[in-house]
This record gives sequence, C-alpha cells and structure tokens, in this order.
Amino acid sequence: MATEKFEVVHDAPMLVGESALWHEVESALYWVDINGLTVNRVHPASGKFSYWKMGSEPSALAIDDVNNLMVATRRGIVYLNTTDGSETPVADAPYDVSKVRFNDGRVDPAGRFWIGTMYEPRDQPAAEMYVLERGKLRRAWSGGMTNSNGLAWSPDGRTMYHADTTTHRIDCYDFDPATGVQSNGRTLLTFPSDKSAPDYGGRPDGATVDSEGCYWVAMFEGGRVLRISPKGEILRELRVPVRCPTSLAFGGTDLRTLYITSASHGRSAQELAEYPLSGKVLCTRVDVAGREEPEYRD
Repeated sequence: MATEKFEVVHDAPMLVGESALWHEVESALYWVDINGLTVNRVHPASGKFSYWKMGSEPSALAIDDVNNLMVATRRGIVYLNTTDGSETPVADAPYDVSKVRFNDGRVDPAGRFWIGTMYEPRDQPAAEMYVLERGKLRRAWSGGMTNSNGLAWSPDGRTMYHADTTTHRIDCYDFDPATGVQSNGRTLLTFPSDKSAPDYGGRPDGATVDSEGCYWVAMFEGGRVLRISPKGEILRELRVPVRCPTSLAFGGTDLRTLYITSASHGRSAQELAEYPLSGKVLCTRVDVAGREEPEYRD
C-alpha cells in the first residue's frame, strides 16, 4: 500500500465526475459530470476552468484527428464545439433512452471509439457494447454485463480490457487492431461483492493502461486505485481521499501525473463528512508514465 500526496485539480465538486481525458495539444484535462450534465476542462498550468452544459447526460469523451471533442451522451454521440458550445450530431443512441444510456468509452489503437452502456433498471445483464468506426455505429456485443466500464488497451493493441462494475469483474480479450474484433474473453480479476465484509474494497470503475502495460483501475466505494499486471496480479494500491473514485487519466508533459475523478451524488452525509473531497478532481505524481490516448479517425 502506498500513501500518496494528492492535489485538488478543480475545487468545485462534481456529482458524478467521469471520463478523465488528457488533451495533449491543449495541455488540458477534460472530464464529464454525468448527473450535472457538463463537460469540463481545466488547464493545470494556469488553473483556467471552462465547462459546457449538455442536452443529455455526457459519459465518455474522445478527441478526433483534427482535435474536435467527441462526447457520448444518453441521446447519442455528438461533436462539442468548445468555442460556442454547440452540439453536432454524429450518431443517434441505438437503444431505449428511458432505460439505457452510454457509459464508459475509449478509442482503440486503430482509431475506433468504443462505448459501453449502462442498463439502468439493473435487474438483468442487458448492457451492450458499441463501436463508432468512421462515422458508422455498430454493436460489438450484447448482454453479459449491466454497467460497462474500464475500457483500455495494452500498448501493443493486442489485449482489450473491460469491467462490469455490477459484477465486480474485470475481463480481458485478445484483440485484433486491424479488424476491431475481440475474442477469447476471460476473467482477469473478480472482487468481493459483500459490502459488509471486512475485505470489501470497492468495485471496478474507470481505468487506463500505463506505458509498461499495467492496468490502473478506480475502485468505486473502495477509496483506492489499483495497478494490476497483465496476469491479474495487484502490483500497487493507492489509497485516495475519496471513497468513490470513478476514472483515471495520465497527463502532464511527461504523462506521470495521474488524474482521478470522483463522485459525490447519492453518498450519505456521514460519508461526505468523512471524505470532504468527494466529487472533486484530484491528481498525484506516479513513477510510471502513461501513454498518449489514440485519436478517433473519421
């Protein structure tokens, strides 16, 4: 276990901060507040903060090859113009928006934007995975999960990682970057689900992969971030000063600053008193650098 020094990146708490994404060209951190309906940006060097109100819940971000910002929302995928705040539709939501919304997403090494869904009734594993490839949205798979999260790829692009937060499970797949086909799915790790048990350490939420190929995951309700080897070994545990970390991104000029979003929505008054930084965006310095995120290729 490591005791880290954390800094507050932006002082106003988010309801459900998610989808941390470092923009190399702008030297800025983007993230969303799902329940607050905002896309947010901060330039750490200056502290300048901007935000944009969205028409429906934003959940995942990507940057395309000409530096446009793409946002997956409940109603579909849009381009967000960060100059005037306008939204340009890219693809409509392919599901019943009264029960389902897009959730975690990430661009793969070949430039496809993958976005999983959350099935909000949570009474069956009915979430789905979609892929936006050159402007066309296709379904990659359906079912087997309720709350899709934790998308990431190995540095060589041959392994795809994915988490289902509801079942506390992280899976990995063989991945073909040329075709975008995943295969040979297997469980990497499953975490205890009994919240009353002394060994309960939260459930996997957003994730990323570092330059050495290790998977970093935010453990919602666990107050920790884990670094996991490709073989499923927990190599490092960072205790964070929020109980509900939600997503991670490496940033800074050397990609050794780890940014962590968190949630405050729906948490008890007791928890918020114990963790007063809940909902805020935090950062800490780490020894291993991350990797620059791929761009979506239209």
